[in-house]
Amino acid sequence: MEKVSVSLIKADVGGIPGHSTVHPKLKEKASECLAEAKEKGLLVDYRVLHVGDDLQLLMSHRKGIDSEEIHKLAWETFEAATKIAKELKLHGAGQDLLSDAFSGNIKGMGPGIAEMEFTERGSETLVAFMMDKTEPGSFNFPIYKIFADPFNTAGLIIDPLLIDGFIFEVWNIKERKRIFLKCPEDLYLLLSLIGAKSKYVIKRVFPKDSSPLPKDEPAVVVSTEKLFFIAEKYVGKDDPVALVRAQSGLPALGEVLEPFSVPYLVSGWMRGSHNGPLMPVSFKDAQCTRFDGPPRVIAAGFQISHGNFIGPIDLFDDPAFDLSRKKALELADYLRVQGPFEPHRLPPEEMEYTTLPGVLKKLETRFEELE
Repeated sequence: MEKVSVSLIKADVGGIPGHSTVHPKLKEKASECLAEAKEKGLLVDYRVLHVGDDLQLLMSHRKGIDSEEIHKLAWETFEAATKIAKELKLHGAGQDLLSDAFSGNIKGMGPGIAEMEFTERGSETLVAFMMDKTEPGSFNFPIYKIFADPFNTAGLIIDPLLIDGFIFEVWNIKERKRIFLKCPEDLYLLLSLIGAKSKYVIKRVFPKDSSPLPKDEPAVVVSTEKLFFIAEKYVGKDDPVALVRAQSGLPALGEVLEPFSVPYLVSGWMRGSHNGPLMPVSFKDAQCTRFDGPPRVIAAGFQISHGNFIGPIDLFDDPAFDLSRKKALELADYLRVQGPFEPHRLPPEEMEYTTLPGVLKKLETRFEELE
């Protein structure tokens, strides 16, 4: 069967009001651009979504990953949306477009990217996760739980297709290095890295040789773009996205969603400077308000049929996640009481990537040496 490529590319090109949500006209313009590309045969299918103030372009095509044509389409779509954002004087118009011109690949230009190419199975289940007000390492916890923790994923011990485990590709995003770790064999080594989520990020997860699935086709891919490293100044949080395949030799849909039943803590929230609970929400609640948050995640579920998206299904629009949301709000209350104090505020090494250094610079001449 012919391979299909799926590209999920996001950018903050303007919020209303502030950093809370995306104006409908931006989504309308993005849909127009992608519809035209589909008519020309560049895309098989597309969906335009949003979480918080991030415009999300989900595209299926036959061009493979890192396609200049697909990346150019995304860039020009964001530019068209930015033009409207500037006309409407939306907040942070064009914020994530860190270059004046497209140069062949959208990587390193601001937008976040998760792309995968795979052979479409007889039944191909795909979940697109989108987060706002947090960083790429926020996917470390759920991806570990889904693909390495039998307390989360029953298939790891009762499904013959999963029992041998998976291979994790982990990136050191500060030193630009990567390592491949096999689980369960390297489980403790994996955890020794990915617990430091601001430095080590799960990029992809692959089947093992024992799996009937192609070994070079990932089950997971996560965006790892860090805006501060690209812009060399604070321009907003990274707001990562991830594509996760499920069922038929991979974890079941319910196992993919289960980690989000716990509102675990992530870095970001207000001004990218605070720890807060990640709250799973429906599409209609995907706007960040309280203290510009709390950090949020949506899950769009699809079946893929000949490259077409059957869906989306709003997977967190379910009372089964009400308790997670309630706990997230209780944690938000608890952390907010601590104001500027750690651990609500990020530690000094993480605050280096915010606007705080500009404040500390004013105090440099007032410090005295201790005797």
